[in-house]
Amino acid sequence: MGDNQNLLAEQRRALILDEVRRRGGVRVNELTRRLSVSDMTVRRDLDALARQGMIEKVHGGALPVSDPSAHEPGFEAKSGLEPGAKAEIARAAAELAVPGSAIALAGGTTAYALAQRLLEVPELTVVTNSVRVADVFYTAQRAAAGSTSRPPAEAATVVLTGGIRTPSDTLVGPVADAAIRSLHFDLLFLGVHGISVQAGLSTPNLAEAETNRHFVRSARRVVVVADHTKWGTVGLSSFAALDEVDVLVTDAGLSAEARAEFADRPTELLVAGEPAPGADD
Repeated sequence: MGDNQNLLAEQRRALILDEVRRRGGVRVNELTRRLSVSDMTVRRDLDALARQGMIEKVHGGALPVSDPSAHEPGFEAKSGLEPGAKAEIARAAAELAVPGSAIALAGGTTAYALAQRLLEVPELTVVTNSVRVADVFYTAQRAAAGSTSRPPAEAATVVLTGGIRTPSDTLVGPVADAAIRSLHFDLLFLGVHGISVQAGLSTPNLAEAETNRHFVRSARRVVVVADHTKWGTVGLSSFAALDEVDVLVTDAGLSAEARAEFADRPTELLVAGEPAPGADD
């Protein structure tokens, strides 16, 4: 691994991941020598790979997970990752929702944060396969019952697809797929396990991938909400190409290299907290 000083972060992490899988584990001091980078850089890389479920961090190094591409963390485990970025993404994405429109909101912790922002958008029809997302709206409606602060006409109409529950509390399978196929959405908000140029949008759950395909096909406009750590992650099953995404809403942690990938693509890149390209100063 000579001459690695100028490797991009994604390339360096790919090399680390290959070493972990090939050797069954690596130590931090070995990686600093082989990659010619600092101890802090290696630890940041290991942190990023561990957040993506690709490795298991241990004292002084890292071990492989049994099947990283098929590993699906539960909702509670994912909810503690990048909470600030998810809140910023939710705030920016909610501005894309038009009052009175029909939207689909797929599962995930970023979609859950977005659902709380969409409570402020009046007269939405919301179709979701997420138990957690549906509960956000149901809880708000119960709290508003008997209150005059929010007229009932402004409350969202919520449709829960039904289906088989996954570790991330989404409903997938034939029942969910049939419900989604019969509907048409103005806008789809979609969280993802991973996103990359080559693999597009991916998830470790095969049934969830199929349900997401139906969501994408049924929407006039597709908005992916994903923090920067999802970039470069590849799950077991791809369900959409990157060019099928109309807007990617992410956070300021997205690398310059990743941002450059969108320069000649139809996908609009919206970075939460930053002005849109071409916007007035």
